[in-house]
Amino acid sequence: MAISDGIRKIFLAGVGAAATTGEAAKNLIDTLAEKGEAAVEQGKALNEELKKNTKEKVNRRVTVHVVNEFKDVYSAVEKMSKEELESLKERLNAMTADEEAESGEVEADVQKMAAQETVAQPTAAQGMTVQEGEATEEEQDASGSPEQTGDSNENTQDENIPS
Repeated sequence: MAISDGIRKIFLAGVGAAATTGEAAKNLIDTLAEKGEAAVEQGKALNEELKKNTKEKVNRRVTVHVVNEFKDVYSAVEKMSKEELESLKERLNAMTADEEAESGEVEADVQKMAAQETVAQPTAAQGMTVQEGEATEEEQDASGSPEQTGDSNENTQDENIPS
């Protein structure tokens, strides 16, 4: 029985080692998960602090001058370097060109609308409407419709009658 007791002890030791390893692994995983969560929280806090510090540094180093009067603008322009003046001139020229292009487009649109209104006004003033399927006077003149031809023949006949 000594051999079977030894085998049994070895078997039970293996089962005990597996159980102990399982418990240790579970504890280790739980500990690592807790440390990971803590690291994530610390990272978030550090990120927020870094953002705040960056904003403060930018606000301290960047100064904004608000110009309230034209004389302030002139004095600012006098202090500009040649490169800055050239850049300002280019921007002003571009803005002027954009405004001229926009006003030209608006003027062209106004002229088109005025032309359309002048074409539409005589028809409306004469009280004539063109219904679907009817020809306009211009179309009738071009096609030489019988009504027009008959009217013009009557006029020529009346003119030829001696008085």
